[in-house]
Amino acid sequence: MVDLRAAEVLRQQARGASREAALRFASAVFPESMSAAIALGEQFLETANEAATRYGDDASCPFEGLQWAAACDPSIVRDGLTFVKHIRQFHERMKLTPAPALLQVPGYFKGSPWTVIGHEAEVPWPARAEKMDYELEIGWVIGRTAHDITPETARSHLFGVTIFNDFSARDLQANEFAIGMGPTKSKDFAYGIGPWITTIDEFSRLDRIRMAVRVNGETWGEGDTSEMLWSIDELIAYVSLGDHVQPGDVIGSGTMGNGSALELGRSLNPGDVVELEVSGVGVLRNRMGQRQQGTWWPTARKPFM
Repeated sequence: MVDLRAAEVLRQQARGASREAALRFASAVFPESMSAAIALGEQFLETANEAATRYGDDASCPFEGLQWAAACDPSIVRDGLTFVKHIRQFHERMKLTPAPALLQVPGYFKGSPWTVIGHEAEVPWPARAEKMDYELEIGWVIGRTAHDITPETARSHLFGVTIFNDFSARDLQANEFAIGMGPTKSKDFAYGIGPWITTIDEFSRLDRIRMAVRVNGETWGEGDTSEMLWSIDELIAYVSLGDHVQPGDVIGSGTMGNGSALELGRSLNPGDVVELEVSGVGVLRNRMGQRQQGTWWPTARKPFM
């Protein structure tokens, strides 16, 4: 692992800058926020490459013992629904009929950015939840502001690929479906993003990316990105309509077919270790936490008169 800020300080000092000036410059190019760094555009990537190439060995440390932050800090979480097999199997398990609107627009929901967690982080178990699930997804990382763009130009707004785990409390989700306003407490407790971002130039194709999920070392699902109802270009373009997608925002691809425990008739237990693997990115690993006890919960009201 290369500490880019430390490497850039060494590079600037070698060019004659004082340590204080070098640190100010390095902190501007490599801020604490990955989203802010991505927003710098080519300057961020060019400086990162230069610093790592010249001084990476002097500013590196082993992976062992690192505490991982989330790979990105999006301004808002967005998660799509684009894999045909998952859509079909999810609705079968939930005893629902797929809405015709799924064939008309690329559906997605918005989630809290404050519950994003990274590689090796423990997943908090939300109040009142019993049936916990993972969801194996690609995280499409936005590279520059997108507003009212088209699918033809969407790819130029894509910075890279990460792994996205849309943890879900299925029993809470079923109740929220009945309200019809989208998921809230069934989702906004943990979104796994990591372990890092692979830049988009490393992928020759985005519709053949292999994916797999393991629970406690046992493979529970495998597949790839070939079975998408809506392309990534269409999804990004649709999200941008009337909205302003920001650098560093992460848009979930939707769950791969057989990419959730629900589709298998299974669920997670406290202490389970979930590993999502995406070819070209790596493995995002998280352990399920213990059930919350004694958390406040609303009292049901009397029926409407």
